[in-house]
Amino acid sequence: MSSVSSSVRHIAATLLAAGTVVGAAALPAAAQDNGRHHQQRPRVEISRVQADSPGRDDRSNRSLNAEWVEITNTTRDAINLRGWTLRDADGQRYRFDNVRIGGRATIRIHTGNGRDTRTDLFQDRRDYVWDNRADTATLRDDRNRVVDTESWGRRR
Repeated sequence: MSSVSSSVRHIAATLLAAGTVVGAAALPAAAQDNGRHHQQRPRVEISRVQADSPGRDDRSNRSLNAEWVEITNTTRDAINLRGWTLRDADGQRYRFDNVRIGGRATIRIHTGNGRDTRTDLFQDRRDYVWDNRADTATLRDDRNRVVDTESWGRRR
């Protein structure tokens, strides 16, 4: 009976020692990993921007609505965008009402007037928002935290 308990103690001691060695070897890797800044993909992102509407910039509703920003939900779950904002570099802001974006869905936010649907929202503006040559679109959540930005060109 004492040889069995001696064997069990020996096996337990061996396993404990092996666990300590493995844990010590893994510790530097885990500690080193904590110092890195991982760029986590946003749950909702600016996926495309058409800042320069095709044709002449004549401020017609058709031209204004050909200027847009697409927002994509990269998760499987719907997300409510109530209180979120989309801004340009000059501070012009569009505020989302009670808008739900489905999982893996995309919404296009047009500059001009129109009737909101599940896939298209309208800012109801009579002038362009996005600078054709250079601008930055910034998406913020309901706590005013930057969720994503998209820039193009060089601002002077």
